[in-house]
Amino acid sequence: MMNVTQTLEVKDVSSTGELYLQACKLVRVAPVTYFLRHLGCDTINMNHHGLGPLGGKALAIALVTDMNITTLQLADNCLSADGARYLTQMLRANFTIQHLDLSNNHLQSAGAECVAKMLLENISIKSLKLSGNKFAEDDARWFADAFASNYRVKELDLSHNHFSARGGEHLGQMIANNVVLEVLDLSWNRLRMKGAVAFCAGLKVNSTLKHLDLSWNGFGNEVALALGEALKFNNTLVHLNLNNNRMTDEGVSMLCKGLEANDMLRVLKLAYNSMTVEGALTLINVIKKTSKSAIEELNICNVLVNENFVQLLELICQERLSLEVMEYGGVGGFIAKKLRKRSDPMKIIQVLNST
Repeated sequence: MMNVTQTLEVKDVSSTGELYLQACKLVRVAPVTYFLRHLGCDTINMNHHGLGPLGGKALAIALVTDMNITTLQLADNCLSADGARYLTQMLRANFTIQHLDLSNNHLQSAGAECVAKMLLENISIKSLKLSGNKFAEDDARWFADAFASNYRVKELDLSHNHFSARGGEHLGQMIANNVVLEVLDLSWNRLRMKGAVAFCAGLKVNSTLKHLDLSWNGFGNEVALALGEALKFNNTLVHLNLNNNRMTDEGVSMLCKGLEANDMLRVLKLAYNSMTVEGALTLINVIKKTSKSAIEELNICNVLVNENFVQLLELICQERLSLEVMEYGGVGGFIAKKLRKRSDPMKIIQVLNST
């Protein structure tokens, strides 16, 4: 197997386009005309082009010496681990690409290892999307090892993978040791119980994360306690998404113990949990009583509220003009934005027929 960083046996290749055409001929794939048309641009969006591993190899060969592209989007191209291997070889030599999207490419465990090892050598990538690649439980250790010494990547998307108990432990270690990462998306994984608690222990000592998405992980109330404890000590997180995590009023109450001591969090999303108006009242009472609270946006959009909640919210909003609470209720729907009443389709048809 030829290394993509080795010199191709072609004559008089003077441009990236010519090199790409020669590489396509060598690996026997059809060239992608989109790539040829956009040479010289700083952003190349080749999502959904069906490249496959060999198409990824031809592209990697062409990009070894490219000095223009800073954003490379390759989501949904069936690259597999082989394609990832070719691209990561390229990224050991290319120091121009800063933003890379390899989402939904069936990279699996072998691909996770390739990408993580590349991060130990690459000095340019600042944001990396790896969503939906079927990374297994123990693949998280590759990223934990890589981010222990990677001081360049600030945004990482590992959503829609299969991290659970051991994965949560590795990811907790990752954010505990890393001192650069600012945005992390772990939504749609399986971080429950032991794994989620271990992750929260890492969050407790993390000093760089600003935006964290933990939605759709099925935390439950047990993890809410660990999250609350982490929020007592974490002083950098400003945006936290906990939507769809099976938290009840009890879990919300545990989470509020941390909110009482936190003066950095501005956005808290708790939509589609098993919360009632009781939990909603607990939340806004904490905001009201905590003078140093920085909460500006609270999303509990599925919670049915009562008149007491509305009155208390109006009182708080008078004191904190920047506060926005998105919520449904039996008292008139959205407070922040009222929805128009839906028309009756049958009546519309009858009117049209009568004209």
